[in-house]
Amino acid sequence: MDKLKPGLKSKADYLKLAVVGHTNTGKTSLLRTLLHDADFGEVANAPATTRHVEGALLRLGDLKLQWYDTPGMEDSIALLDYLDQLQQQSGSRLDGPASIERFLDSPESSARFEQEARVLRQLLHCDAGLYVVDVREPVRSKHRDELAVLARCGRPLIPVLNFLHSTDNYSEDWKSVLSRLGLHLLIEFDTVAPAIDGEQQLYQKLALVLDDYQQILNDLAKGAQQRRQHRRLQGQELLAEMLIDISAFRRQSSTDEDESLRVWETMQDEVRRREHQFIRDLLNLYRFHESDYEEDRLPISGERWESDLFSSEALMDMGIRVGKGFAAGAMAGATVDIITGGLSLGAGTLVGGIVGGLWQGAEKVGNRLLGMLQGYRELTVDDPVLRLLAIRGLSLLDALDRRGHAAQDRIQRSANSYKSWQEEALPAPLKNARSHPEWSALNKEFKGSRARDEELRRLSEELKG
Repeated sequence: MDKLKPGLKSKADYLKLAVVGHTNTGKTSLLRTLLHDADFGEVANAPATTRHVEGALLRLGDLKLQWYDTPGMEDSIALLDYLDQLQQQSGSRLDGPASIERFLDSPESSARFEQEARVLRQLLHCDAGLYVVDVREPVRSKHRDELAVLARCGRPLIPVLNFLHSTDNYSEDWKSVLSRLGLHLLIEFDTVAPAIDGEQQLYQKLALVLDDYQQILNDLAKGAQQRRQHRRLQGQELLAEMLIDISAFRRQSSTDEDESLRVWETMQDEVRRREHQFIRDLLNLYRFHESDYEEDRLPISGERWESDLFSSEALMDMGIRVGKGFAAGAMAGATVDIITGGLSLGAGTLVGGIVGGLWQGAEKVGNRLLGMLQGYRELTVDDPVLRLLAIRGLSLLDALDRRGHAAQDRIQRSANSYKSWQEEALPAPLKNARSHPEWSALNKEFKGSRARDEELRRLSEELKG
């Protein structure tokens, strides 16, 4: 997406669309969501936030769509009266576009009706206009007059019903009025929380009105669907890589409890930083800012979570079953029993997820058994924590999938249920990663391999849900 410089004229092969409507209905918000650009224009809960026409060129391969964001119309009732006066003064019957041109040549177009003049001038130079409606507001005379004025430009006008998720709205009244005005084709598109296929549907409906650009718009609709699916797949891959990194993550410690606690606290911080990296990468993929997401921020520079990854409460809040051995904040009771070849686990041993993982088959034990004989043991992240990380990642991914770039509130993770991650066995790729410390970028021996790539692919597929 390229922002247009002031005065830049569009080329003839561009489809040019103006976003018009009353002030503060969500015109700039619509473009933010369609352009996937949270920084486009200025959005505020105040009238006349947009004062000038601002353009953006959307490039998708060879396809080019030029959008124009226009100021809000504020005095349509008086403007319609003024247009009628100009008609009477002309001494001849002017058609719609001619009456608008006459208005644009009048002194009032740069005085009392300067805002409206900018809108009408831009619409005359576009192929169509999208009239954005805030359905939280009832239909008033000013809206009818706006539509009457805009209709005189002689361009197709397609209403876009915004803020449909508001519980108290007048969408049915708007549909009735628009139909009586001859505007039977409309688009329902909530700029804050658009439907998964909302962008695709918008382009498909525009194609019904703009025959000359039907192929371009259908291609844009198809491209919108493909881009959404590709983003989702990339998000699943980011999550799969984080989970593999943490599942294969391990550190060696002596059997001294104080040292084990210090090592484990260091591991916890590394896991938190790894999740923070995933969140940052995912937000960047969906073109949102880190400042948009503040819930459960990671403990960097000494800060702590309100809901900590390694607390049993956080796990249970997500519906994850926690064994009796999982006790937050303690590591006492973990000892290595060389004689029995296993671990004697006391009540506090699995704190934050200590896992022995030492007896997964004799052929894999070698170095670990040697370490035990030398007075060392390995610490890894427990299964419940992996489950929590997966659920947190999926819930954020689902939330971003359904979030428009016009949203002003903080990102809240989806409240969807993830029963397979709460109750079923962990996916095989995560179990396999336990035996391959070289698969974790958190370990010094990290090394990429085809085997790791294949497990990442398999896990990404399982994250589809």
